[in-house]
Amino acid sequence: MKKEMKKQSNARLILRFVVPCLPLFLAAFALSILNTVCQALIPQVIRVGVDGVLGQDAAKIPAMFRPLFSGRDLSDIPAMLLLCALTIVVIAAVNIIGNYGARVMTTKGSEKFVMLLRNSLYDHIQHLPFSWFVKEATGDIIQRCTSDVETIKGFVTQQLLEVIRIVFLITFYMIIMFRMNVRISLAALAFIPVIVGYSFVFFTKIAHRFREADIAEGQLSTLVQEDLTGVRVVRAFGREPYEQKRFDEKNSRFSNLWIRLGQLLSVYWSTGDLISGTEVLVVSLIGIFEAVKGTITVGEYITFISYNASLTWPIRSLGRIVAMMSRAGVSIDRIAYILNAREEKDLPETRTADMRGDIVFDHVSFQYEGGGPVLKDVSFTIPAGKTFAILGNTGSGKSTLIHLLDRLYDLPENGGRIMIGGVDIRDLPAETLRKNIGMVLQEPFLFSGTIRDNICITEDTPDEKEMRRVSEIACVDSAIESFTNGYDTVVGERGVTLSGGQKQRVAIARMLMEKTPVMVFDDSFSAIDTETDAKIRTSLKSSMGDSTVILIAHRVTTLMQADTILVLEDGRVAEMGTHADLMKIPDGIYHRIYDIQMGRADQDAPEPGTAAGNNLAGDGGTAGGARRAADARQPGAENRTENDRTEKTAMRKEEA
Repeated sequence: MKKEMKKQSNARLILRFVVPCLPLFLAAFALSILNTVCQALIPQVIRVGVDGVLGQDAAKIPAMFRPLFSGRDLSDIPAMLLLCALTIVVIAAVNIIGNYGARVMTTKGSEKFVMLLRNSLYDHIQHLPFSWFVKEATGDIIQRCTSDVETIKGFVTQQLLEVIRIVFLITFYMIIMFRMNVRISLAALAFIPVIVGYSFVFFTKIAHRFREADIAEGQLSTLVQEDLTGVRVVRAFGREPYEQKRFDEKNSRFSNLWIRLGQLLSVYWSTGDLISGTEVLVVSLIGIFEAVKGTITVGEYITFISYNASLTWPIRSLGRIVAMMSRAGVSIDRIAYILNAREEKDLPETRTADMRGDIVFDHVSFQYEGGGPVLKDVSFTIPAGKTFAILGNTGSGKSTLIHLLDRLYDLPENGGRIMIGGVDIRDLPAETLRKNIGMVLQEPFLFSGTIRDNICITEDTPDEKEMRRVSEIACVDSAIESFTNGYDTVVGERGVTLSGGQKQRVAIARMLMEKTPVMVFDDSFSAIDTETDAKIRTSLKSSMGDSTVILIAHRVTTLMQADTILVLEDGRVAEMGTHADLMKIPDGIYHRIYDIQMGRADQDAPEPGTAAGNNLAGDGGTAGGARRAADARQPGAENRTENDRTEKTAMRKEEA
């Protein structure tokens, strides 16, 4: 029952894109029918010519040609042959016109069909929830939108139309043949179900092989996409041999699958040739026997052979095409998987809210699909126009808070509420919400255009002065001007030509161009040195106006000037307050992290190798005393110590 419903759903899916192209496909089909009729007429003209030359019942002219030969001297062979030749030329000309028109209409129809399908796919993908992309491999999505779309295009515009044309051709030819001679026609007809059945059974049996090949191609595409995207990581870790080995394995499997398919297809074509050859032999022998008996003329015999030869390939193709539809069915299923994925939907009745109001997390609990709880009954308020900082170890739920605020993930029914200006964000249109929340991630994505394009990506008519102003705030203007082409420098795919810090600063400038009432910096200063970090935050403080700023970072100096600092631990609110408030908690998490990063633990650092020293060395802080003690014995320790002093000085200035 489910399978039947699935087939109906897939059929409706295809019809959705076929219907707008139906006039073009019908025109192509009509012209194809004209071609078939023209091809059927030519053997009849040859029959008249041959029988006329041999004097075998020249007067026995097919009804369709009688008006052409009416009143003419049929014994005048040269004149009759000339007339036959001219008739064939006219029929061939009509056939050429019909063939040209059929190809043009088919091309227009197929391209319109595939354009509509691609547009629908891309539009649908744009509206799918973020969680869907987390579960799906990018390479597989790309293959579904390219290779599978082409397979469906071939099915609809070639295989489906070809099946209809072949059925008409077989029916039309068999009617003509039966009117000429029943015995020979029955011999030809007897082989049709054998050839069609053999083709159908064969391709049905190997359909799963085509499915395996499609899956292998998707895996290969995914691997290539990942390697090209992460080329710097591959090079940095010297993983080229390993990645080459992975590619070779998947490529070999993909190639072997097609080799096995090729071997099976060779068996099919060889056996099919044997069956078709037997059919031609039987029809030829019966035709010769009938001609010797005088039941048919030589011209009719030649016509029969011509029709039979014209039927051989379409008949073999019919079974193959019908069976190959199973491969198209796989592609339709893969496309339907995307198009049937539930889009991100807003509530029927959406509300408006003051996006510059307070942001409230009210008893928020959340867990990702297939995982354990990430946030556990988290409650806090971010006052409007203030700077709110979030600190916590890896996996404590910092980024999840921002994902929920931006509705990249929706809260479950009993997962609490997130409100802006007193309105639940689930009651707000997602597009409105995201347009008012600017976000800079730790690993920002830059498009493969110019720096100007990336900074002004949200602006239809970018303001040059404003672009330079936000670039100065992000401390990236001087770096950009140092490039040969300045703001017109092409950054390459994913911004590969820029350093990590430059990419983060360009992303900050891009977000500032939006002038959003809420600005989120999700560990977006991690690749920026301490001094530049301080400059950017100072510039932001003087230019952000009444915008609410949310800072997520591991570096205490980035957070310590915030109006409120929230410390997360294991998905719960562990501490919250100003820097001064949190420093009053001697055994607090914030105080401990502050001491480690400021290097205050260095004074009492145990000797490396002792139990206490090992514990301290294993601490998550980046400036642990034991590590410094060990580094002091290494070459270049003086330079590193000087760098540590510089960082500490900057941090203490921040604190002051």
